[in-house]
Amino acid sequence: MREATKGIIAMVATCTVWGLSGIYYKLLDHIPPIEILAHRTLWSCVFFAFVLLMQGRISVLGQALAGRKSILLIGFAALMISTNWFVFITSIQIGRAMEASLGYYIFPLVAVLLGAIAFRERLGKAQLFAVALALCAVVTLTWGLGVPPWIALILATSFGLYGLVKKGLSVGPVVSVTAEVLLLSPIALTVLWYFHSDGHGAFGVNWRDSLLLMFSGILTGTPLIMFSYATKRVTLATVGLVQYLNPTLQFLVATLIFQEAFSFWHAVAFAMIWTALAIYTTASLRQDRAARRAILKS
Repeated sequence: MREATKGIIAMVATCTVWGLSGIYYKLLDHIPPIEILAHRTLWSCVFFAFVLLMQGRISVLGQALAGRKSILLIGFAALMISTNWFVFITSIQIGRAMEASLGYYIFPLVAVLLGAIAFRERLGKAQLFAVALALCAVVTLTWGLGVPPWIALILATSFGLYGLVKKGLSVGPVVSVTAEVLLLSPIALTVLWYFHSDGHGAFGVNWRDSLLLMFSGILTGTPLIMFSYATKRVTLATVGLVQYLNPTLQFLVATLIFQEAFSFWHAVAFAMIWTALAIYTTASLRQDRAARRAILKS
């Protein structure tokens, strides 16, 4: 099997796990989101530390946290990813999984906008139009429903800022995420101490919930490792295309399994977002092909 084919399979598997993860969090909807987040943080820390230990790279963790600048960057990344995780878990529990999927549809366009602001990356006319169309979709949904889609906006922005910070880190994704959850672990332990101190902690009450909470570490870590594996074997354009599988599955889970309401305004907003993504993706593919032709000619 070709390396590129292995990469595509890994990427599809990754996005499938991410897209269906809402089903897992629905099984825990009787547990407060902050408690689930605390367990996800701690069990992810255990999982990633074990992976680094098996790879003989645990010492790299100390290097990642060496220096004030690195700690600040990783600390900010930790804040953004924990915000993203918390809002996503909450969206599942309060019946807003559809809005969460909208956030991950918007994310690529938010990332483009952040890149233009932070790194002065030039946007083509098609990309600018796609970003403007996404903004119109948010405004339309806000006007139609009478309230901004805060969950979608927070998820897209927090993940966009997370990616922005990660771009400036010299360490790999597994090491950086391990450092992030390590920094968050004292807070997670404090949260769990609070819940268990008055006898309301979920862990240990029954085998089902305890095993599900422990599984959050594997659910978080395995897709990230597969994603890292995939990105080394396929083009960024392929990564971008396959990543749309994640919010698409989230959307299908929300409408078909959770049976959340899909209003006229949702239909209009999603249609505008899907059109914006089609324009953005087409423009990105053309740029990728043009860059490859230029390399071949040179």
